[in-house]
Amino acid sequence: MDIKLENDEVVDDLQYKGLKIIQNNKWFKYGIDSVILSDFARHLKDNSIVVDIGTGTGIIGLLLCGKTKLKKIYGIEIQSNVAEMARKSIALNNLEDRFEIINKDIIDISNQEILKNNSIDYIVMNPPYKEKGTGIINEKNEKIISRHETTATLEDFIKISSKLLRDKGTIYMVHRPERLVDIFSIMRKHKIEPKRIRLVYPSIDKEPNIVLIEGIKGALKFLKVEKPLVIYRDNGDYTKEIKEIYNIKEG
Repeated sequence: MDIKLENDEVVDDLQYKGLKIIQNNKWFKYGIDSVILSDFARHLKDNSIVVDIGTGTGIIGLLLCGKTKLKKIYGIEIQSNVAEMARKSIALNNLEDRFEIINKDIIDISNQEILKNNSIDYIVMNPPYKEKGTGIINEKNEKIISRHETTATLEDFIKISSKLLRDKGTIYMVHRPERLVDIFSIMRKHKIEPKRIRLVYPSIDKEPNIVLIEGIKGALKFLKVEKPLVIYRDNGDYTKEIKEIYNIKEG
């Protein structure tokens, strides 16, 4: 398929089942947090309906299409230029029948024709980590929206998720450990029960800087803390588990 690339756009190989993604070298590019979130959420039931809130370039949706037998995933993206780039990646991978981009603000998404409340099986999200009013903002608009709560807050993401999810539907999120108390508090406020977390460490001697969270709508109280995920060995190489997630062969 002939896909026209705009200035600064490149095609990157995801090294998984032939999947590729189009990214802009001057904008926010996907990181390891999106990759490990797709692995954390890989046990989706077959023929499920999934929503990726704040999909960006579509990295999580592309990987989930490769890792699971989901029926349909809808990626919600507020930025029209980023949404269009994600659509091109979907076309590049011939996934138009399974992955659809909706170019809307998440605040307006829960009462429209395509996505009905109480109908979604799973939600995945990699929301902006920086709380509104914190951090230094000196970036391009595409990067600001990806990193800072400028257009929607953490509570907006969770509140909309609760509306969209069916009873016992599941949310998978990646965030920063320092926001865990906020995340748990907001989840319970909107009837999402935290059920599973996994802390991610850059290396065994460092503090965790990423947390993976699973919550279930209307579930009973019980939280499982999984064993840590460590990214780098002492010699700077990826650990065995990270290599498996990235589909990198040992040796």
